[in-house]
Amino acid sequence: MVEMMNFWPVAAPEITLLGVICVILVADLFVSAEKRAITFWLTIASLVVTMIVTIATAPEARTVVFSGAYVSDPLSQVLKVSAIGLVAICFLYARDYLSANNIHRGEFYVLGLFGLLGMMIMMSANSLLSMYMGLETLALSLYALVAVDRDNVNSAESAMKYFVLGAIASGALLYGISWIYGTTGHLQFDQIAAAIAADPEINSLPLWFGIAFLVVGIAFKFGAVPFHMWVPDVYEGARSPVTVYIASAPKLASLALLLRILVDGLGTVHDVWADMITVVAVLSLILGNVAAIAQTNIKRMLGYSTIAHVGFILLAIVPGTGEGYAAALFYTLTYVVASLGSLGMVILLSRGGYEAENVSNFKGLNARSPWFALMMLFLMLSLAGIPPFIGFFGKLNAISVVLEAGMVDMAILMVVASVVGAFYYLRVIWFMYFEEGEDQAVLQMGPDAKLAMSANGVAVLALGILPGWLWALCLAVLG
Repeated sequence: MVEMMNFWPVAAPEITLLGVICVILVADLFVSAEKRAITFWLTIASLVVTMIVTIATAPEARTVVFSGAYVSDPLSQVLKVSAIGLVAICFLYARDYLSANNIHRGEFYVLGLFGLLGMMIMMSANSLLSMYMGLETLALSLYALVAVDRDNVNSAESAMKYFVLGAIASGALLYGISWIYGTTGHLQFDQIAAAIAADPEINSLPLWFGIAFLVVGIAFKFGAVPFHMWVPDVYEGARSPVTVYIASAPKLASLALLLRILVDGLGTVHDVWADMITVVAVLSLILGNVAAIAQTNIKRMLGYSTIAHVGFILLAIVPGTGEGYAAALFYTLTYVVASLGSLGMVILLSRGGYEAENVSNFKGLNARSPWFALMMLFLMLSLAGIPPFIGFFGKLNAISVVLEAGMVDMAILMVVASVVGAFYYLRVIWFMYFEEGEDQAVLQMGPDAKLAMSANGVAVLALGILPGWLWALCLAVLG
């Protein structure tokens, strides 16, 4: 670990992003509604610049600055680069949809960039307070994004529900932080771990009480049972581009929240929080898969399936091994790619005044567009965990880690959950290939977005054929 006096190069990605946000915020004031594409391309350019700066300023060793509140390490670099790429694709998918529905406003891009800033702060947080600051930056951006269509009753209702529940979860997290500080006397994760290791008496009821509240906050941000109530409602009520955004990059920030707090800060009391996480994971696996079967709205179905996937991620964390943490990172990265494409396909089939939000809207897609039906097939099979798609290796790694830890009952549950989950994914495939659809409209997404969608679908197959490099990367970062 290196403490640097000159912290500006280390924090350059966040500083750059904040700077370009200010530029876009001002520039958008002078852009008319008819020329909103200027704001879009400025946003994409700013993401490219932020990506370059993130890669170029990555320190060679783990570096801690800002009096121990900020850390730059391989984990933060991988998560930041991935999040920037995912947000760029989200914006690419969203542009034509927003224009067609007369909601193409600069606020969407600015809020999305502010959300990305919050994610990046979370990914580099080395203190409970800096983590909370990043979390709230992200959360406030998401609340506003859900309500970005001010005239849509469903969006407004979802935003209000999300805000109220999110405020409660943030309060629980902050309450847990106060207990952790009160028992250890520290806010930085490494200092918290050292204090607990130095004094065994700290590992007592007050610390456990604080950990319980931290787990509540983490589970809410992940959308894990029993703190999942917002997920299906927000996925369904928000406009499709917002749902795509929520379902992708913020999941990486949630993983950072979990790894930084529970592993970096509280890894020495793994046995305390492991049981809590196990209960949450098991409930998520069961309820997420069972509830998804009954859904006719594909956004709501994918919302419940997200809850089930979170169960896999959390169970990979439970053994407390480097391979387990690597498996959780691998699973999250591969899941968000498939989730991004699946919900992006909803945007592809939608048009002005028409929302392709029901599973039945995918009927006959193969007759309308064999190529994009094939892409959706790839994405569904990856989410179902069927080889040779990358989702299979994500589940295989998670199950293998759990088995190696001797948790045979959990491994069996994960296999059964995968079989149940395959049902509702295969139902979408059945509708695309074996049902006759009534809608024969031409797909209206622009050529650049269609190219991105094609790359998204091919990526889950290509990564599945050559998964070794990604697994090696995850092991290098966390193994």
